[in-house]
Amino acid sequence: MSRQQSNNPLHGKTLESIVNCLVEQFGWEQLGKRINIRCFTNDPSVKSSLKFLRKTPWARKMVEDLYVSEQKSER
Repeated sequence: MSRQQSNNPLHGKTLESIVNCLVEQFGWEQLGKRINIRCFTNDPSVKSSLKFLRKTPWARKMVEDLYVSEQKSER
């Protein structure tokens, strides 16, 4: 089981830390252009984004996929 988790780039990452990392890397404006959802484009905040992403699996997947792809490109 631990071998499986060691290959999972999201293991041990909270949704909040993922959002904060992406905002730090791109800023809200660029993040909203990469993932066009209202919580990133209209009056964005970490709190409102987390609330939306926790209720919306497809949007959360888009955020997680962007995070993973950016982590891979940094290596």
